[in-house]
Amino acid sequence: MPFYFWVNSMSVAQLQSRHLILFDLDGTLVDSAVDLYRAMNLSLEKLQFPLVTEEQVRAWVGKGAAKLCEAVLEHIFGQVNTEQQKQLLDTFVDIYAQELCVNTQVYTGILPFLDYCQSHNMVMACVTNKPEHLAKGILQILKLDHYFKLVIGGDTLPERKPHPLPLLHCMQLCQVSAAETLMIGDSSNDVEAARRAGIDCIVVSYGYNHGENIHDCQPQQVVDSLEELLEEDLERRKA
Repeated sequence: MPFYFWVNSMSVAQLQSRHLILFDLDGTLVDSAVDLYRAMNLSLEKLQFPLVTEEQVRAWVGKGAAKLCEAVLEHIFGQVNTEQQKQLLDTFVDIYAQELCVNTQVYTGILPFLDYCQSHNMVMACVTNKPEHLAKGILQILKLDHYFKLVIGGDTLPERKPHPLPLLHCMQLCQVSAAETLMIGDSSNDVEAARRAGIDCIVVSYGYNHGENIHDCQPQQVVDSLEELLEEDLERRKA
């Protein structure tokens, strides 16, 4: 399986040969940054810590709630205290769970892509580092849950992305090979997990990635919208 940076005009999507599509959630399927920012500041306020801005939260999300809390504490105090980190994480998850989708929205281009994959009998799974119950809650509220056969959260298995286990677990349950699987995400966690699992990966340009340039992790392909993959696949099927 090629692990090189995508530099030619040929997409790695190859949808006609895929049986399983794995999706990240935050920054890939949905824009949840505003709700994460809101929950974070409510948590900080409850703990009597200084508040942060939405722009800062957008730059810190992308690698899970624990990493987000670490980044916030590092910014506020200049260091991360283990006890404070656990306190903030627990508070944040509790508050966030109460109102998951006040402002969270599905990105443009997602619904046509999900419909297309479903109509072509591709199995879809959501693989996120967000706690499983929160991920399922968001998918249900946004009426996306019916698309996904599996939802794997950061607490579902002993390991989470960038470890390949969540991806390999989905492949095993669906009884598909690496060549029949495609990962779609927005961060270096997704790219690394896919590389280690031996599967192709496409990332979207509009995601979070912890404020880092997505090209730095050398993804195979970057797209501005998943609709680009639909257009390509339709052309392939006509040929």
